[in-house]
Amino acid sequence: MTERLAIDGGTPVRAQPLSGGFHGSAEIDQREIDAVLSVLKRKRLFRFLAPEAISESAQLEAWYAQRLGRKYCLAVNGGTTALIAGLYGLDTGPGDEVIIPAYTYVATAAAVIATGAVPVIAEVDASLNMDPVDLAKKISKYTKCIVPVHMRGIPARMDEIMAIANAHAIPVLEDVAQSNGASYKGRYLGTIGKVGCFSFQQYKIITSGEGGLIVTDDEEVYDRARMQHDCAARFWEGVDAHKYNFVISGENYRLSELSAALVLAQTGRLDPLLAQFRMVKGRMAAGARDIAGLTLQDVPDPQGECGITFTFFAPTPDLAKRFAAALNAENIRCGTIYDNSIPDRHIYSNWPFMMSGLAEERRAPWKSPYYKGAVKGYSPTEGPQSLGYLGRAIMIFIDQFFTAQDADLVVEAMHKVAKAVL
Repeated sequence: MTERLAIDGGTPVRAQPLSGGFHGSAEIDQREIDAVLSVLKRKRLFRFLAPEAISESAQLEAWYAQRLGRKYCLAVNGGTTALIAGLYGLDTGPGDEVIIPAYTYVATAAAVIATGAVPVIAEVDASLNMDPVDLAKKISKYTKCIVPVHMRGIPARMDEIMAIANAHAIPVLEDVAQSNGASYKGRYLGTIGKVGCFSFQQYKIITSGEGGLIVTDDEEVYDRARMQHDCAARFWEGVDAHKYNFVISGENYRLSELSAALVLAQTGRLDPLLAQFRMVKGRMAAGARDIAGLTLQDVPDPQGECGITFTFFAPTPDLAKRFAAALNAENIRCGTIYDNSIPDRHIYSNWPFMMSGLAEERRAPWKSPYYKGAVKGYSPTEGPQSLGYLGRAIMIFIDQFFTAQDADLVVEAMHKVAKAVL
C-alpha cells in the first residue's frame, strides 16, 4: 500500500520544514564588518578619491578580471544598471531590437527599454533558458543584441546561441545575475559572449544588498559602458586621453566603496558555497532521476551549474500544483513556478509595463518613430511553449546549510508523493 501522505493526515518525512534563506547575507561575519569599518574609518566612500591600488571598487574589478580572464571589468551599483551600461557598451538604442528570454527577472526587459530599444521575447525550452530554435526565428534586420539569461544557476545553451549569433554577426550579452560562479563547458558564464553582466543584490550568492559588474574584452564596449555608468567619465580623463570622436552623456551607476568592500570580503566564499550547493543538488538529482512521471530540468552543463535550485516537471499543471502541495506538507519547501496565485516577475506575462497596455506613449520604444520593426505590443499569451514548461515546473531552492541527509529526505519525500499523486 502507498504510504499515507502528510497532506492526508499521515506523518511527514521531515519533522520540521526544510527551508532556506539568503545565500550571501547569511554568511556575513566579522570579515564584512571589518571591511566596512575600514572604509568608514578612512572616511572615503567614493572610489575616485583613492588610487586604484587601495580603492575597494578597483580591487573588486581586478579580482573578477583575473578570475574570469577578461581585460576590462566595471563595477556598478546594481545588476540592472550593469545590463543598461552593457547594452550602451554595444551601442544599443532607439530603433534596435534586443532578444531576451520569456523567463527572466523583469529587470532584463526594463534595461532594454531604458536604452530605448525594443525587447523581443524568445521562448524557453526544458532548461528554462532561451530556446535556440525560437531565438533563430526571432532575429530580424533590427536585432542589435541577444541576451541569454542563465536562470536560477543553470547555464543557457551557449554553443547553439553563439552559433546563431555569430552566423548573423550579432553580439551576445550574457545576463549572469542569477548564476555568479557557474560555467559552461569549462568557461565561466559571462566570458562566452562579448559582454557579461553580474549582480550582487540581496538574493545573490555573494551580495552587498545592491551592486553589479560588467566584463568584456572589447575596449570600446568598456569605454562606452564606462561613460554610461558615470556622466563625468570623460572629465576624469585628460584632454589628450580621449580616444573616440563621441561622448555619451551617461548617468551615475557608480558603486560605492562600502558596497565594494562588502562583496570583496565575500569573494573567498564563492567557490566553497558553490561546492556545497552542487553536492546537495547532485545528490537530489541522482536520487530522483528514476521517479516515474517526473522529468528533471534539462541542465546543459550539470558540472558547471551553480546548484542553487532543483527543478522538475510534472505531467500537467494541475498535477504540478497537487505534487507541490503534497511535498510542502511533507515539510519539503517548494513551489510551482507559474500558477499566477502570486504573479512571478520572472515570467514575461507578468511584466506590467509591457503587458498591461499602460506603457507611456512617448516612453514605449516600440512606439518610437525611430523603430521600423514588427513589434507593435505584447500579449500574455505569446509564449505558449514557455508557459507550458513553467506551468508544469516545481522548484526547490537549495540552501548552503542543507546537508546530505536533507538531500536524501527530499528524494524520499518525492518518491512518497509520486506514488500517491502521479
